Amino acid sequence: MEAAAASPVRFKSNYAVSRRIEPFYKGGRVQLNRDGKFMFCPCGTKLNVIDVETGALHSLQQDEDEDITSFVLSPDDELLVTGSRALLLKQWSWQEERCVRTWRAVHTAPVASMAFDSTSTLLATGGCDSTIKIWDMIKQYCTHNLRGSSGVVHLVQFHPDPSCLQLFSSSIDYKIRIWDLSSSKCVAMLGGHFSAVTSLAFADGNTLLSSGRDKVCLVWDLQSRESKRTVPVYESVEAAILLPKEGDFSQLGVKKQGLHFVTAGSKGVLKVWEAATAACVYTQAVPFELKEEASEHSLTQCMLVPGRKEIVTVSVEHNIVLYDAQTLQLKKQLAGYNDEVLDVKFLGPGDSHIVVATNSPQLKVFQLATSHCQILYGHTETVLALDVFRKGLMFVSCAKDRSLRLWRLHKDSSVTCVAQGLGHAHGVGAVSCSRLKESFVVTSSQDCTIKIWDIPEALTSRAKAALVSSPETLRARVTERGHDQDVNSLAVSPNDRLLATGSQDRLAKLWAAADCSLLGVFTGHRRGIWCVQFSPVDQVLATSSADGTLKLWSLRDFSCLKTFEGHDASVLKVIFVSRGTQLLSGGSDGLLKLWTIKTNECVKTLDGHEDKIWGLHSNKQDDMVVTASSDSCITLWKDVTEIEEKEEQAKQEEQIIKEQELSNLLHEKRYLRALGLAISLGRPHTVLTVVKAILKAPDGKKHLEEHIARLRKDQKEAVLSFLVTWNTNSRNCHEAQAVIETLLKHEAPDSLLQYSGIKSAVESLLPYTERHFQRLSRLLQASMFIDFLWQNMKLADVCQQEEMTL
Repeated sequence: MEAAAASPVRFKSNYAVSRRIEPFYKGGRVQLNRDGKFMFCPCGTKLNVIDVETGALHSLQQDEDEDITSFVLSPDDELLVTGSRALLLKQWSWQEERCVRTWRAVHTAPVASMAFDSTSTLLATGGCDSTIKIWDMIKQYCTHNLRGSSGVVHLVQFHPDPSCLQLFSSSIDYKIRIWDLSSSKCVAMLGGHFSAVTSLAFADGNTLLSSGRDKVCLVWDLQSRESKRTVPVYESVEAAILLPKEGDFSQLGVKKQGLHFVTAGSKGVLKVWEAATAACVYTQAVPFELKEEASEHSLTQCMLVPGRKEIVTVSVEHNIVLYDAQTLQLKKQLAGYNDEVLDVKFLGPGDSHIVVATNSPQLKVFQLATSHCQILYGHTETVLALDVFRKGLMFVSCAKDRSLRLWRLHKDSSVTCVAQGLGHAHGVGAVSCSRLKESFVVTSSQDCTIKIWDIPEALTSRAKAALVSSPETLRARVTERGHDQDVNSLAVSPNDRLLATGSQDRLAKLWAAADCSLLGVFTGHRRGIWCVQFSPVDQVLATSSADGTLKLWSLRDFSCLKTFEGHDASVLKVIFVSRGTQLLSGGSDGLLKLWTIKTNECVKTLDGHEDKIWGLHSNKQDDMVVTASSDSCITLWKDVTEIEEKEEQAKQEEQIIKEQELSNLLHEKRYLRALGLAISLGRPHTVLTVVKAILKAPDGKKHLEEHIARLRKDQKEAVLSFLVTWNTNSRNCHEAQAVIETLLKHEAPDSLLQYSGIKSAVESLLPYTERHFQRLSRLLQASMFIDFLWQNMKLADVCQQEEMTL
């Protein structure tokens, strides 16, 4: 409190999106370029190009709103071709993010598979219409139309030797067809699989390895076109890749020379096989938690990336994992799709990570610098909420499986589960950690109870926690029935003495943390309360509700101090920022709102999501905020208040300097420079002053013409917009007409028509110009009438004098 009073509080005025973690892969084939730096992932109507090191991505977006059904990158990394449900093929310059060519696929159904030959000049497309087309990419025409397949052609592959003009394909009849491109005929059908053929790999020009969902891999002799070896692999195989002859693969059980291959399939692990003996020489270690649910983590793709010396796998959960090819040690993992994101928290001493609860039993921990994602297994049903201890090294998760789990982040960025607790009768929907020390955790559930769990000191010590081999069991110290309906939110006070709960029964309650005794009830919301938060500096509680309001409550007398109205939907989350002087709230309409408590004012509304904001958390420095939403996006927001203030200050200083320069130029009668500077400052009145000063000087009209003629086109356009306003006032119409005359005299009609806003300018100028001329005509007539009267008066005087003389 004293430190807070010592330095003034800087109110925040704006946040800007600094980064988004959004879905980039929703299924289909994944491919990497030759050196393995970029990964290509289809995602609906887009093809995303991901930088493997940083996780940064850019998208190739199709014009038509049709999903991409297949794509392929040429072996030389130059050509990228996509096929969509619109039956169009597109060729992309993927480095420049532009489409260079579009043509019809000629197929009568979407393209299901694609392959380039080794020279990157021929493209094969296998369609859902049972046909295969071969395209010459240089001459840009279809060279072959191969018919005879059954059903969808889901696999096409050229023979690796370009002099051997053969194409291999497979469809739903489980046979591998060999097509001779010289004759456009199917010269052989390799029948040995009894389920879909999933991959083909060439060991050399005469040996082919095929894998299938019939749980076998076959080694084929392409000269005799007979199967040399059947390798039973005891799982449905989605991909088989050959280990290169070069390299040390002894850690993978490779002891002899000969053909070895890696399989990936329904069991979710990689296996290394020796073709000669049909023996499995290495099986990747399975995490303990996955042994009973391997089918849910099966692999859909596996590929070797020689440029990185890595093996890449893709899982059915849309996770992409990179392993060292010689040891199968995990090097990096990317999460392609997060589904609905239910909660998010900053993690690590320097907020270097975020932990995310998605609509699944697994937790995801993202390293922000590299986008590496660690997936944490342990819960058996959907994780609903998270909270992190003050130091950022330990965090807690709770789930529908009625349990909570305590996790620790280690120095190497790995995370392990160190404890778990069971005891609730229904799913655990809210959790909050102690704030001063890592001493206890509070949970609440759909069973309407609150439980306080003490954490053993052995788990809070990093050295002792490292010795924990399996999660310890936590037991609840206190259990209390807190509400009549679901408890949606929990919060522990900064001094660890108080608890607050918010429930669907429209009540918030205050409890003593020691024994969970009820201290008071906050009543006033018209609908269920979604979130409760203690102020970090004052004895105040903030609540957010489905009635669209935020409220601040006094902890002393439980009265409502302030109500904030502005959300048009349920307010799901609220946090204190700016040392407790401001609130940040997230609604079910995807909007974030920043509030200043002192003035009850909504300072800023941020539109960053398309659906409910379930997660909202601020980092320790209070200069970053992370939000998570049902739209599958995680957004990192940066406080840009200071940056915007500096930019505004710089603009004001520049403005003052320019205005001083303008004043000096007018004083020195350097009208051309003054005119250009006044136009750049956007000062119509100053420009008018300069024009008037020019016209007052000797030969003013001539000088005005010279100055106007020397202006740039954009400056003339600005002057034209200014004089439309001048012309509406009779006092300034003469200057406006003088400039119009100059423009009409020195600019050709075709040139004037190119001016922006010329049409509206002319439409505005005409009626006022006519009115000015009519006024001038009336003045001229009036002046002539006066002259006529004067002449008549003079004539009467002369006549009278003549009469008197006579």
